[in-house]
Amino acid sequence: MHALRLVPGQDLKQTLGELAQVRQIRAGIILTAVGSLRQAALRFAGQPETTVLAGPFELVSLVGTLSVEGLHLHGAIADSQGRMLGGHIMDGCLIYTTAEIVVGEVPQTLFRRQVDPYTGYRELVIEAIDSEPDA
Repeated sequence: MHALRLVPGQDLKQTLGELAQVRQIRAGIILTAVGSLRQAALRFAGQPETTVLAGPFELVSLVGTLSVEGLHLHGAIADSQGRMLGGHIMDGCLIYTTAEIVVGEVPQTLFRRQVDPYTGYRELVIEAIDSEPDA
């Protein structure tokens, strides 16, 4: 497991991508996340463009997969009135006060990203990997 705390101004998605690279995470999942955003950047269902929203927001939920080959994150945020929005987490989700995140690794697994001819997106490809070193 990898636990981290993000500080004001850090970019949520970029920081998780950097974690995957630095720690060489082959198959990671978000186990838990709480925090707040001063700005949210979400791509809503069926929309091609990112929507940037001024906060502050509570980070109510964060789910997804990450690896050295990329990440796919969805989140839910709540405004000061408790109204919630959710969508695909994009670059530009900036931490307001904190974000406390725990990432777990799936053993003997590699999460790759490959363009799917049907969707046109880099979709998840799950591979089993041998845990035994080559002799």
